[in-house]
Parts: sequence; structure tokens; C-alpha cells
Amino acid sequence: MKEVKKSIPKIDGIGLLKGRPAYTMDFAAKDSLVIKILRSPHAFARIKNIDTKKAEYLPNVKCVLTYKNVPRNIVTRAGQGYPEPSPHDKFILDEYVRYIGDEVAVVAAEDEETALKALKLIEVEYEVLEPVLDFEKAEGHKSIIHPEKECHEMFPIGFNPTKNIAAEYNMHYGDVDEVLKGCEYVVKKTYYTHAQAHVTMEPHCSYSYMDIHGRINIISSTQTPYHVRRIVAEALGIPIEKIRVVKPRIGGGYGGKQALHGEFYTALITSITGRPSKLEYTRQEVFESSYTRHPMKIDVTMGADKEGNIKAIDMHILSNTGAYAEHALTVFMVAGSKTLPLYNKAEAVRFGGKVVYTNHTPAGAYRGYGAIQGNFALESTVDELSKMCNMDPVDFRAKNMIREKETSPIFRIMGEGTEGVDMIVESCKLDYCLDRAKEICGYEYKKKNNKSSDKVRGIGCAIAMQGSGIPAIDMGSALIKLNDQGFFNLLVGATDIGTGSDTILAQIAAEGIGVGVDKIIVYSSDTDLTPFDCGAYASSTTYVSGNAVRKAALKMRDMIIEEGAKQLGCSAMDIEFDGNMIKTKDGKEITLKELSTNLFYSKNQKQLISCESFCGEVSPPPFLTAFAEVEVDTKTGKVDLVDYTVVVDCGTPINPALARVQVEGGIVQGIGMTLFEDVKYAENGKLLNSSFLTYRIPTRMDIGKINVEFAESYDPTGPYGAKSVGEIGIDTPPAAIANAIYNAVGVRITKLPIKAEDILKALKEKEK
Repeated sequence: MKEVKKSIPKIDGIGLLKGRPAYTMDFAAKDSLVIKILRSPHAFARIKNIDTKKAEYLPNVKCVLTYKNVPRNIVTRAGQGYPEPSPHDKFILDEYVRYIGDEVAVVAAEDEETALKALKLIEVEYEVLEPVLDFEKAEGHKSIIHPEKECHEMFPIGFNPTKNIAAEYNMHYGDVDEVLKGCEYVVKKTYYTHAQAHVTMEPHCSYSYMDIHGRINIISSTQTPYHVRRIVAEALGIPIEKIRVVKPRIGGGYGGKQALHGEFYTALITSITGRPSKLEYTRQEVFESSYTRHPMKIDVTMGADKEGNIKAIDMHILSNTGAYAEHALTVFMVAGSKTLPLYNKAEAVRFGGKVVYTNHTPAGAYRGYGAIQGNFALESTVDELSKMCNMDPVDFRAKNMIREKETSPIFRIMGEGTEGVDMIVESCKLDYCLDRAKEICGYEYKKKNNKSSDKVRGIGCAIAMQGSGIPAIDMGSALIKLNDQGFFNLLVGATDIGTGSDTILAQIAAEGIGVGVDKIIVYSSDTDLTPFDCGAYASSTTYVSGNAVRKAALKMRDMIIEEGAKQLGCSAMDIEFDGNMIKTKDGKEITLKELSTNLFYSKNQKQLISCESFCGEVSPPPFLTAFAEVEVDTKTGKVDLVDYTVVVDCGTPINPALARVQVEGGIVQGIGMTLFEDVKYAENGKLLNSSFLTYRIPTRMDIGKINVEFAESYDPTGPYGAKSVGEIGIDTPPAAIANAIYNAVGVRITKLPIKAEDILKALKEKEK
């Protein structure tokens, strides 16, 4: 490999560093109308009356929208494949508001000051309803959050809005209850995970304008431009061919921009006024009115025999989707489908539960996408069971975990919203990852408590798996065009959300054609000009889009050889192409530059274009082993993370440097969820910490040493052996840190975030 497995800088890096126009708001026209949104002060209410006359009469106000004058087409905002597994439960604007921060009215004005003034002039009379704020009491609550008759699902998901149930799913293989009866050791635990904010540096924003053909052009910080086009067309009730969506650079996504947020409003304002319009969320709006991670209650029962073989696993989940059910079913299912196969030797497995509506900020896609919640519960229980079996937790995992060339019934039974895909794990270096990470972190020495005065150190382990796209559902495409002078355009619908996927796909294209990356000019994420791609989610880009790019690149190489053979008067079988020279065995040659110039201007004139698509038949999992070392102050309960070591099997890392920062970034977000980030609501359902001053995320000063290493691995189904790497890093911190705390001071924390006061309370209870 010449261009792959090579740490080259991101192709857009210098431009971003120099501050060149790159992000959505950089492209908004100076005369754009400014959009502001009036948001609900109540967790649950019906709008009895809304009077906008004073706002409409205000000079420089161009448009005011309420539920009375917008199309009433129900959609889901979740940017997912079609038919969508998320229920259709969202209108552009509605007479019901379902959380504090929900949209009530929309104002477009010539400037921000006028728009904000107009919001204050809108008079709203509410019928305040009793909110549902405790997700454990949501099912069957007298308040029905979605009474609208249009609300429906496209998947048979146990959807029952009259009982506040957004989704329900149950599966099993083997007789779990019977197998548990025969187990020598059984552990039963309940875990709670909390909401988590995405905290992207760039807020949600979009800009729309009308082009010369009367088409609405939407520039948006989205992860899913093709899904945005489809859903906006459906919501506005206009033909899809009247909409174009372009994604420029994104200042962070993490799943929060997989959904639609402001695109409805800019598109609608532009279609009504004919004027360009822009909407940029304030930081408070991002916290209160976009997305969070799904909070969950997870009950796990696990049994093992005398020899320490896991025989049965029972996982039951109650998930809180908030006011709308975007990603409700799929996140819930991933909590099982991306965790339970880790222990594939179990004779019986049961998984099930429900997702309920509440009157809180909606939950949605977030890096880890359910796997992090499920991993916290599963891997904490594994540690508990290993101790009951009197086995070292690392040895216990090695005895029971999945290995290369093995499978799990879960792969076939559970997908994301549908049945799964049966597959053999062709590449799995989890055994190496476990041994190597154990060696790097000095586990054998550190597992013996290192006590100094009131501070105790402990080390904990967790393993994880993720996926590489959604098999048989999500598709990516790539188009490669040869230009005169011998350089190429790579056109992909794939969405670079700061991960460097444009760079990685350029490397794959260059490797396939046989040229340098400097010869590849990438265009991405324009629904008019680039081929279809599902978007950046489900850890799909490198694997799904990368496979499409590789196929297109190899096809382009064959086309170059064929045209070279024609110009040299020989068979394509007699041609060798080294990326610059096209040669025959008997010494004839022509450069790529000469060939392309001839094709454009003089000989056998034609444009060479190759286009290929890829939809995976399997989803090869990346694997990871993590060891967390913590220091716990027994007088205060304070936890300091001293060291976090991971070894990752992601197949061939196309760009090792970019892969490393992906893993490191995921680890830090996972640490944030475990120890720092704490979403707090008032009794009335209002989010209390909706700013960077009150919502704490970890800085580099809060985190000790992070070690990331990659296993030598190659997956035969991936582009040049690659699997995904975008999400796997986030999965293990909750369990690894909780296990480390237990090994340090002997208390099991089962609720996130892990707080000093909870540890201190548990220590005092232990003393009693």
C-alpha cells in the first residue's frame, strides 16, 4: 500500500487553520432574513390562542409563522434510511408544545434585534397540562403526550402513543429462566444512565436561498444531506426536485446533527418570502431544544457455572426518548445488538423492553448510540460475576468473549429496527487487544491496591464492539472523473463531520487508481452534484463509502489502462500502469498527463467517469479493550482518572493519525459522560444547566494519561482491510471506570454520572 495506512494531514486542514470560509454561516448572504424562534415556557401545554398581529406590524418583520399557517404534514426529524424506523410524530409547528424549549412560533426579520423584539410581541394563551417528567412512570400516565391522530410508525415497533410508548421490542434464544436456575452463580443488577449533551463547538445552523430556477437551496451543518432533502420536501409538501441541500464543513456533529433542526424554517421562510434566510441556534437553544443522549434504566441478570462459563444473559431496558421519538427504537436495539454478542458462548440470551415518551428535551442519535449505555450495564455485571466466580475479571473475559471466525445468534436476530444479518466475524483481534492493553497498563502490578494515606488506586477493565454501517440498508456511492493533465475529481455524498473522511476517501481513491493523494480533488455532500450517500452515522463512512470509492477507483484504473492500450495499439493485458506512466512490455509508453490530454482534445475523445455503489452485506465489528486506572479519595469520594489505556482492532487504519484522534476523542466524551456531565432539570422540567458555564465537560487538565494503540488486523470485506473507528472509543469509559472504582474501594456505583457524594455515601454504608 502506497497511500493507505499513511498518516497524511487532513486535506482541508490548512484552509481551516487560515480561517477561510468553510462553515454554514460563512456562506449566508448579507441580506439574509434573520430567523428567531419563540419557544415554550411549559413542559406540556396546548396553545389555546396565539396573536401575532403586533409582531407582524413591526417594521422590518417579513414573516411570522405559527401552527395555523404552516403545512400540517407529520414527519420524523431523524435522518435515517427509508422507510424510517422512527415514528412520524413531529409537525413543523403544532398546537401542542411538549417540552420547555419546543417551537411555538417563528419570526423572520431584516435583523436580529427586530426579530427578538417581535418574539416579545407575540401573545400566547396556554392550557397548561400535567407533564410526564419521570420516565419510570410514563407508561399509562394520564397525560398523553402525542394525542394527534396523524402520529404513526412505518415499522411494526410496538408503537402505542396512547400509553406514551414510542417503541417496544423483545427477543430471546434459549430458555433463559431455565438456564439461570442451573447456574452456580447469578448476578442481578439495575443500572441508570443519564442524558448527555453533544456540546459541538458549532451550533445547529442553516441558511436557505432561492436560485434562478426557483429551487430552494439549503446550506446546513447536517450529517445527512440526502435525508434532509427528503424530509424537508415531505414536511413542506413540495416536490423533492425543488430542493437542493449542501453540507459545508461542520464544527462537530457526534450524532446531534443527524436530525433536522432549523432546516424546516429556513426553507419555509425562503419559499414564502423569496428571500435568503438564516437560522443559528443560540448555545442555550442547542442545550434545550436540540438533542440529548437517551437516558436508560437497564436491568441485567447474568449466570455462570462453577468453571466460570457465562451460561445466560438477561437484559431489560426502559429508555426515555423525551418529547419526540427520533431514533427511539434503533438506539434501544443497539444497546443490545452491539453488546450481547461479546459473550457469544451463552446458551440463552433475552433482551427486551420499552421506549417511552416524556416531556423533556428529545433524545436522539449520539456517538455510541445505545452501545455505551448497554456496555456500562453489561461490563459492570461481568466484573461482578467474575468476582463471584473467584476469577480475575480479565481472565473471565478471555474465557467467555467472542473470537475470530466465530458468530453469535444476536447478529441474525437483532439489527437496527429490523432483523439482523447473520455473519461470521472474519477479523477479531480482541484476544490480542486484551493481552496487549493488559501489558501496556501494567495490570498485574496495579490490580493490587496502591494505597497512600486516604487515597486508593484501582484499575478496571472493559471490552467493547461496535459496527461498520447498517448492513443491507445503508448505501454509499462514489464518482471519479479524470481531468486533462491527469488529475481526478472524487465526488462523494459522504459527509465529513470533522472526522477527516474526505481525506480518508481521497487516500482510498488514490490507492485504487495508483496515483498520489495530491492528484485527488474531493467534492462531497451536495445532493445535486454528488452521488447518493446515507450520511455520517452508524460508523459507516470508512467502510460503506470507502468501499464504494475503492470500487470506483479500481474501475477508473481499468478504464485508464484500456484507453492507454488503444493509444499504444496493444491489448490491455500487455499494459502496466504505475500511476504516471502507461507502458507496454515492449517499451512503448505514454504518460497519464498525455493520455488525458489526448482524450480531451485529439484522440478517441471522451470523458472518463467511473461510478460505483456499495451496500454492505455484513457489518464487521471493530473491537476494543480498555483499562482505566483511578485514584479515589476515601475522605471525599473524589475520583481522579490517572491512566486510560486502549488497544483497538479497527482493521487497517487508513490514516493512523486520524484514527487515533477519533479514538481519543471518543474516550474523552465517554469520560465526560462517566464523571463530569450531569444534565439537571428543575421540578417543572426546565433544563437548569444550559450553558458552558453550568454544563461541565472535561478539559485536558481533568484527564490523566491516555494511551491508544492499534492491533494489526485486516478485514477482508473492508476497503483495504478497514473497519470503522468513529464510535468504538466512547463505549468503555463508564464500565471501565466503575470497575476501577470498585477495585479501589469496594463499592459498586450503578448510576451515571459517578459523583463523589455517591461514592462517599456508598463507602459509609459499607462501613456500617
